[in-house]
Amino acid sequence: MNTTLKTAIKFSPVDIEERKKLDIRPGDTVRVSLKIVEKGKTRLQDYEGMVIARKHGTEAGATITVRKVASGVGMEKILPLYSPIIAKIEILRRSKTRRAKLYFIREKAVKEVKKKMKQLRGYAGYTHEDAPDIPFAEADVETTEAVEAVTIPETN
Repeated sequence: MNTTLKTAIKFSPVDIEERKKLDIRPGDTVRVSLKIVEKGKTRLQDYEGMVIARKHGTEAGATITVRKVASGVGMEKILPLYSPIIAKIEILRRSKTRRAKLYFIREKAVKEVKKKMKQLRGYAGYTHEDAPDIPFAEADVETTEAVEAVTIPETN
């Protein structure tokens, strides 16, 4: 009787089948928990943004590009899908897109920022001559004289 034992060899600490089942697509909003090592301690840091590209399908070198805007500055991270640095990937929201790569989102965000800046310039863009007349409160003469009369003794 010939029996063969099948042994599973695990090459990666990441559950590859679980990551394949996620089916991350461009347009999805995801939260990626990254393992950060600082001073010998490991902590999790969340990176939340929109997936604008996915490359190399489900093979070992598959990557996703996640874009987020923080304080008006766009940031992108290219993350290997099966990296052991990634502790967890959550899909927060799905969006239907007609493109495989959403690189046009970069310019769209810039246009929105420029629009907001124009609106701000419209309010704060006047010069000193154009400033509206604002009545200033005149200082009370008696209060000013009382403050000048007070002397502080020196201590040695």
